[in-house]
Amino acid sequence: MIIYNVTVKINLDAHDEWLLWMQETHIPDVMNTGLFESYKMARILGHDESDGITYATQFECPDMKTLQLYSTKHAPQLQEDVKKRFPDKFVAFRTLMEVVG
Repeated sequence: MIIYNVTVKINLDAHDEWLLWMQETHIPDVMNTGLFESYKMARILGHDESDGITYATQFECPDMKTLQLYSTKHAPQLQEDVKKRFPDKFVAFRTLMEVVG
């Protein structure tokens, strides 16, 4: 199992709109690709939130081949959608993890 983790720090002034958009639009769009089996979204605690709130969203897929298909076929447009909707309102980084136990 591969976990595709996207960590985002969203500016306070865009937070409420972004969170609703993530829950109602973006995450369903990612899941509707049919390439991920499940996801979890969590707020990261214990950090200074004076300039933004940080979330990690983890999408699970069966293998690297499936993730590569997502990365080439779907990710560019979905990432562009976020950039257009929330320009200069967030920073994001992505990590890959393999479940070992």
